[in-house]
Amino acid sequence: MGNYREHALEGASAVDLVVALYDGILRFLHAAIAAVEQGSEDGRRMAVKRALDIVLHLQARLRMDVGGRPAQALSEFYASIFAQILQASQSASAAKFEHAINCVKTVRDAWREVAKDPAANPKPSRAAEHAADAREEDAAVSSWTA
Repeated sequence: MGNYREHALEGASAVDLVVALYDGILRFLHAAIAAVEQGSEDGRRMAVKRALDIVLHLQARLRMDVGGRPAQALSEFYASIFAQILQASQSASAAKFEHAINCVKTVRDAWREVAKDPAANPKPSRAAEHAADAREEDAAVSSWTA
């Protein structure tokens, strides 16, 4: 399945990759809920760690010098969602995980709208596909979506 996901993301734009990362967060939060319902502390911790890893990656990739106020807003969102996920995990609360899921879905849906706009979401050129940053993003997405 991981190979399929890797190929599906080849040639994806930066916005498409961001959407894929948000989808990964959602998948791991749903896994955390399943672990809570099954009483699996280890499963919950593993799912939460993977979701938080993605949030940290997204926050670390923000360029405040370029992004201005939108980048600041995303940084605040990432800090907030990080705290919400930690609180949900500490209390093993499916309801708190659901709240975090709803918040992430709202922002993910906004990214999906951006992804639909060809002017705002150009596909990378052949040369750009081989750039170091693109390989780093692909590797990150592959490891989190596997």
